[in-house]
Amino acid sequence: LTPKEFWARCASSPTLPETAAPSPGAFGQAFRRAGERAADGVVCVNISSKLSATIQAAQAAAHEVEGGVPVRIVDSRSVTMGLGMIVLGTARAGAASNSADEVAAVAEELSGRTRVYGTLDTLENLKKGGRIGGAQAFLGSLLSVKPSIDVRDGAVEPGPKLRTRAKGLAWLAERVAADKPTGDVAIVHGDAPDVDQLTALLAGNVPAERIVIADLGPVVGTHAGPRTIGVAYQVG
Repeated sequence: LTPKEFWARCASSPTLPETAAPSPGAFGQAFRRAGERAADGVVCVNISSKLSATIQAAQAAAHEVEGGVPVRIVDSRSVTMGLGMIVLGTARAGAASNSADEVAAVAEELSGRTRVYGTLDTLENLKKGGRIGGAQAFLGSLLSVKPSIDVRDGAVEPGPKLRTRAKGLAWLAERVAADKPTGDVAIVHGDAPDVDQLTALLAGNVPAERIVIADLGPVVGTHAGPRTIGVAYQVG
Protein backbone atom coordinates (compact mmCIF):
# COMPACT_ATOMS: atom_id res chain seq x y z
CA LEU A 1 0.00 0.00 0.00
CA THR A 2 1.13 3.54 -0.70
CA PRO A 3 0.80 5.96 2.25
CA LYS A 4 -2.36 7.47 0.68
CA GLU A 5 -3.89 4.01 0.27
CA PHE A 6 -2.95 3.16 3.84
CA TRP A 7 -4.66 6.26 5.25
CA ALA A 8 -7.76 5.63 3.12
CA ARG A 9 -7.95 2.06 4.43
CA CYS A 10 -7.56 3.28 8.03
CA ALA A 11 -10.42 5.76 7.60
CA SER A 12 -12.83 2.97 6.66
CA SER A 13 -11.70 0.41 9.25
CA PRO A 14 -13.03 0.12 12.83
CA THR A 15 -9.79 -1.54 13.98
CA LEU A 16 -6.15 -0.61 13.78
CA PRO A 17 -3.60 -2.48 11.68
CA GLU A 18 -1.02 -4.47 13.63
CA THR A 19 2.72 -3.84 13.46
CA ALA A 20 5.49 -6.41 13.85
CA ALA A 21 9.28 -6.30 13.76
CA PRO A 22 11.13 -7.98 10.88
CA SER A 23 12.48 -11.45 11.64
CA PRO A 24 16.18 -12.20 12.27
CA GLY A 25 16.02 -14.28 9.08
CA ALA A 26 15.08 -11.24 6.99
CA PHE A 27 18.03 -9.30 8.39
CA GLY A 28 20.32 -12.29 7.88
CA GLN A 29 19.38 -12.52 4.20
CA ALA A 30 20.12 -8.83 3.72
CA PHE A 31 23.49 -9.11 5.47
CA ARG A 32 24.50 -12.16 3.44
CA ARG A 33 23.48 -10.46 0.18
CA ALA A 34 25.75 -7.55 1.06
CA GLY A 35 28.61 -9.98 1.64
CA GLU A 36 27.97 -11.69 -1.69
CA ARG A 37 28.22 -8.30 -3.38
CA ALA A 38 31.69 -7.83 -1.82
CA ALA A 39 30.62 -5.11 0.61
CA ASP A 40 33.39 -4.03 2.99
CA GLY A 41 30.88 -4.03 5.83
CA VAL A 42 27.28 -3.40 6.84
CA VAL A 43 26.04 -0.63 9.11
CA CYS A 44 22.44 -1.36 10.12
CA VAL A 45 20.67 1.68 11.61
CA ASN A 46 17.45 0.77 13.41
CA ILE A 47 14.32 2.38 14.79
CA SER A 48 14.66 3.19 18.51
CA SER A 49 15.12 0.13 20.72
CA LYS A 50 12.71 1.70 23.23
CA LEU A 51 9.90 1.61 20.66
CA SER A 52 10.45 -1.63 18.75
CA ALA A 53 12.08 -5.07 18.95
CA THR A 54 13.54 -4.55 15.47
CA ILE A 55 17.08 -4.00 16.73
CA GLN A 56 17.00 -7.30 18.64
CA ALA A 57 16.27 -9.16 15.41
CA ALA A 58 19.12 -7.31 13.69
CA GLN A 59 21.53 -8.17 16.51
CA ALA A 60 20.56 -11.85 16.36
CA ALA A 61 21.17 -11.90 12.61
CA ALA A 62 24.53 -10.14 12.98
CA HIS A 63 25.59 -12.91 15.38
CA GLU A 64 24.52 -15.54 12.85
CA VAL A 65 26.70 -14.12 10.06
CA GLU A 66 29.70 -13.49 12.32
CA GLY A 67 32.89 -14.41 10.50
CA GLY A 68 31.50 -13.20 7.18
CA VAL A 69 30.83 -9.59 6.24
CA PRO A 70 31.42 -7.25 9.25
CA VAL A 71 28.09 -5.98 10.62
CA ARG A 72 27.63 -3.03 12.97
CA ILE A 73 24.22 -2.50 14.60
CA VAL A 74 23.26 1.06 15.58
CA ASP A 75 20.30 2.21 17.69
CA SER A 76 19.08 5.44 16.10
CA ARG A 77 17.06 6.35 19.21
CA SER A 78 14.66 7.90 16.73
CA VAL A 79 11.70 7.24 14.43
CA THR A 80 10.25 8.20 11.05
CA MET A 81 12.28 10.97 9.31
CA GLY A 82 14.52 11.34 12.36
CA LEU A 83 15.69 7.82 11.55
CA GLY A 84 15.60 8.61 7.84
CA MET A 85 17.92 11.60 8.16
CA ILE A 86 20.37 9.57 10.26
CA VAL A 87 20.39 6.90 7.55
CA LEU A 88 21.02 9.49 4.83
CA GLY A 89 23.96 10.93 6.76
CA THR A 90 25.30 7.44 7.41
CA ALA A 91 25.05 6.56 3.71
CA ARG A 92 27.05 9.66 2.80
CA ALA A 93 29.73 8.59 5.27
CA GLY A 94 29.68 5.10 3.78
CA ALA A 95 30.38 6.50 0.33
CA ALA A 96 33.52 8.15 1.69
CA SER A 97 34.86 5.37 3.94
CA ASN A 98 35.61 1.65 3.76
CA SER A 99 35.52 1.25 7.55
CA ALA A 100 32.29 -0.07 9.08
CA ASP A 101 33.45 1.19 12.48
CA GLU A 102 33.98 4.73 11.16
CA VAL A 103 30.58 4.78 9.46
CA ALA A 104 28.85 3.37 12.55
CA ALA A 105 30.48 6.11 14.63
CA VAL A 106 28.94 8.71 12.30
CA ALA A 107 25.51 7.10 12.78
CA GLU A 108 25.93 7.19 16.57
CA GLU A 109 26.97 10.83 16.48
CA LEU A 110 24.02 11.80 14.29
CA SER A 111 21.65 9.91 16.58
CA GLY A 112 22.68 12.08 19.50
CA ARG A 113 21.94 15.27 17.56
CA THR A 114 18.57 14.30 16.04
CA ARG A 115 15.33 15.86 17.22
CA VAL A 116 11.75 14.80 16.39
CA TYR A 117 8.61 16.67 17.46
CA GLY A 118 5.04 16.09 16.41
CA THR A 119 1.43 16.97 17.03
CA LEU A 120 -1.51 14.58 16.67
CA ASP A 121 -4.83 15.61 15.18
CA THR A 122 -6.99 12.94 16.80
CA LEU A 123 -7.02 10.75 19.89
CA GLU A 124 -8.96 8.04 18.06
CA ASN A 125 -5.95 5.87 17.19
CA LEU A 126 -4.64 6.04 20.73
CA LYS A 127 -8.09 4.93 21.90
CA LYS A 128 -8.29 2.06 19.37
CA GLY A 129 -4.80 0.95 20.33
CA GLY A 130 -5.68 0.91 24.02
CA ARG A 131 -3.30 3.75 24.94
CA ILE A 132 -6.15 5.83 26.38
CA GLY A 133 -9.77 5.13 27.35
CA GLY A 134 -12.86 6.07 25.39
CA ALA A 135 -13.83 8.70 27.96
CA GLN A 136 -10.45 10.39 27.65
CA ALA A 137 -10.70 10.41 23.85
CA PHE A 138 -14.23 11.83 23.99
CA LEU A 139 -13.23 14.55 26.45
CA GLY A 140 -10.16 15.40 24.41
CA SER A 141 -12.28 15.72 21.29
CA LEU A 142 -14.73 18.03 23.07
CA LEU A 143 -11.87 20.23 24.23
CA SER A 144 -10.13 20.10 20.82
CA VAL A 145 -6.96 18.93 22.56
CA LYS A 146 -4.11 18.24 20.13
CA PRO A 147 -1.50 16.11 21.93
CA SER A 148 2.12 16.92 21.15
CA ILE A 149 5.07 14.55 21.38
CA ASP A 150 8.84 14.82 21.78
CA VAL A 151 11.05 11.87 20.83
CA ARG A 152 13.68 12.15 23.55
CA ASP A 153 16.53 9.67 24.04
CA GLY A 154 14.65 7.09 22.01
CA ALA A 155 11.34 7.32 23.86
CA VAL A 156 8.16 9.20 22.99
CA GLU A 157 7.52 11.79 25.69
CA PRO A 158 4.39 13.95 25.97
CA GLY A 159 4.72 17.60 25.06
CA PRO A 160 2.31 20.40 25.92
CA LYS A 161 -1.44 19.85 25.44
CA LEU A 162 -2.39 22.24 22.66
CA ARG A 163 -5.97 23.40 22.32
CA THR A 164 -6.05 23.93 18.55
CA ARG A 165 -4.34 22.69 15.42
CA ALA A 166 -2.99 26.18 14.73
CA LYS A 167 -1.28 26.21 18.12
CA GLY A 168 0.19 22.80 17.37
CA LEU A 169 1.74 24.03 14.13
CA ALA A 170 3.04 27.15 15.87
CA TRP A 171 4.62 25.00 18.60
CA LEU A 172 6.47 22.94 15.98
CA ALA A 173 7.77 26.10 14.31
CA GLU A 174 8.88 27.45 17.69
CA ARG A 175 10.87 24.28 18.40
CA VAL A 176 12.69 24.62 15.08
CA ALA A 177 13.43 28.30 15.70
CA ALA A 178 14.78 27.57 19.19
CA ASP A 179 16.97 24.62 18.14
CA LYS A 180 18.52 26.27 15.04
CA PRO A 181 18.98 23.07 12.95
CA THR A 182 22.33 22.61 11.23
CA GLY A 183 21.01 21.06 8.01
CA ASP A 184 17.74 20.08 6.38
CA VAL A 185 14.44 20.14 8.25
CA ALA A 186 11.97 17.40 7.40
CA ILE A 187 8.23 17.90 7.67
CA VAL A 188 6.66 14.46 8.03
CA HIS A 189 2.92 14.01 7.91
CA GLY A 190 0.10 11.48 7.76
CA ASP A 191 -2.01 12.79 4.88
CA ALA A 192 -2.20 16.19 6.60
CA PRO A 193 -3.94 19.02 4.70
CA ASP A 194 -1.89 21.84 6.25
CA VAL A 195 1.69 21.02 5.27
CA ASP A 196 1.91 24.33 3.40
CA GLN A 197 0.90 26.22 6.55
CA LEU A 198 3.71 24.65 8.55
CA THR A 199 6.14 25.31 5.69
CA ALA A 200 5.15 28.98 5.77
CA LEU A 201 5.66 29.13 9.54
CA LEU A 202 9.17 27.74 9.12
CA ALA A 203 10.06 30.14 6.32
CA GLY A 204 11.52 32.80 8.59
CA ASN A 205 14.08 30.39 10.03
CA VAL A 206 14.62 27.71 7.38
CA PRO A 207 15.38 28.38 3.68
CA ALA A 208 12.89 26.70 1.34
CA GLU A 209 15.61 24.55 -0.24
CA ARG A 210 16.36 23.00 3.17
CA ILE A 211 12.80 21.84 3.84
CA VAL A 212 12.09 18.19 2.98
CA ILE A 213 8.49 16.94 2.82
CA ALA A 214 7.97 13.25 3.69
CA ASP A 215 5.06 10.88 4.24
CA LEU A 216 4.48 9.35 7.66
CA GLY A 217 4.69 5.61 7.12
CA PRO A 218 2.20 2.96 8.27
CA VAL A 219 4.17 1.78 11.33
CA VAL A 220 4.27 5.11 13.17
CA GLY A 221 1.04 6.17 11.47
CA THR A 222 -0.84 3.21 12.94
CA HIS A 223 -0.26 4.57 16.43
CA ALA A 224 -0.18 8.31 15.77
CA GLY A 225 -3.21 8.50 13.50
CA PRO A 226 -4.15 10.45 10.38
CA ARG A 227 -3.19 14.11 9.98
CA THR A 228 -0.31 13.74 12.42
CA ILE A 229 2.37 16.23 11.47
CA GLY A 230 5.88 16.70 12.80
CA VAL A 231 9.40 17.93 12.20
CA ALA A 232 12.74 16.14 12.27
CA TYR A 233 16.23 17.63 12.11
CA GLN A 234 19.72 17.65 13.58
CA VAL A 235 21.20 20.26 15.91
CA GLY A 236 24.80 21.35 16.30
